[in-house]
Amino acid sequence: MQAKLKCGLLLLLCAGAASAQIYRWKDARGVTHFSDMPPATAVPVAKIDSRDGASSAPGLPFALARAVKSNPVTLFTTAQCAACDQGRAMLQTRGIPYAEKTVSNANDHAALRQAGSASQLPLLLVGSGKFIGYEQTTWDAALTAASYPLQAMLPPDYRPTPPRPAAPTSDAGPRVGDENDARRTQLPEPKAAPDFQF
Repeated sequence: MQAKLKCGLLLLLCAGAASAQIYRWKDARGVTHFSDMPPATAVPVAKIDSRDGASSAPGLPFALARAVKSNPVTLFTTAQCAACDQGRAMLQTRGIPYAEKTVSNANDHAALRQAGSASQLPLLLVGSGKFIGYEQTTWDAALTAASYPLQAMLPPDYRPTPPRPAAPTSDAGPRVGDENDARRTQLPEPKAAPDFQF
């Protein structure tokens, strides 16, 4: 009887410790502190998920947030691309948070080449893995190997980020000393859409 009582008390203590919140902050000297109590002064504080000691993506279940953190997913697409539409639909059906980058001009095409595909779309990046063209079996295997859940786990209020150009333009222009770099990286706008393979 006493052994059961001790075991029950131990479980209660462990449950209390597991639910404790951990806070991280830097003091005025730049020293990082970790504590179960927030600092007394008004300094920026980051709450830390005590399950793995690292902060997780906001609003996502633990397993999904861990996969997103260690193996982010990026999808390169273009307009009027049936394979891109199929790949996007597959990611959405499986509940995979991903960043979509669109390719529509020469600068975007250069970014696509730098990411690992000369001219074939869609391009899926899962962590450091690159998958050119849509092939559901291959994509599913890559996502599973990257620890993404097999079933959709996204919360009902999850909103994906809207697609962005693969090579976003900057309104700030080149910084002082960057004139040569800007000339090397800025490509002229094409007169016709780039040739893509699907």
